[in-house]
Amino acid sequence: MNINWDLLVDKAMYGREFAYVPYSHFKVGSAVLLKDGNIIYGCNVENASYPNGTCSERNTLQKMISEGYKKDDAIAFVIVGQAKRPISPCGMCRQVMSELLNINTPVLLSNLEREYVFTTVEKLLPYAFNEGDL
Repeated sequence: MNINWDLLVDKAMYGREFAYVPYSHFKVGSAVLLKDGNIIYGCNVENASYPNGTCSERNTLQKMISEGYKKDDAIAFVIVGQAKRPISPCGMCRQVMSELLNINTPVLLSNLEREYVFTTVEKLLPYAFNEGDL
């Protein structure tokens, strides 16, 4: 399947507009393209009790799972944020991505100017903690 990266970035940017960020004012959006052609998007949601907030990446992937999709259904993942360089996921999100996406899933990191870095889940977290470590 050909990946329309521009469309996927558009969906992540659309999701970003729903971000609830009254504290940081730092909106992030993400989107996952699925084998059936559907795109699920999400945003970050903050909370006054900071640890209770949720990053966009985890929000999107949890929506994917809650809608009945599995990691093998995901084709590509995009993250967009307002930054000087393409945004990068935090460590917690990298761990969740390593569990809910296949390690070879392509990941596009972007800023609002559409400067891109292409990578994979494995390159973002090469020594991921997984079920084999339990």
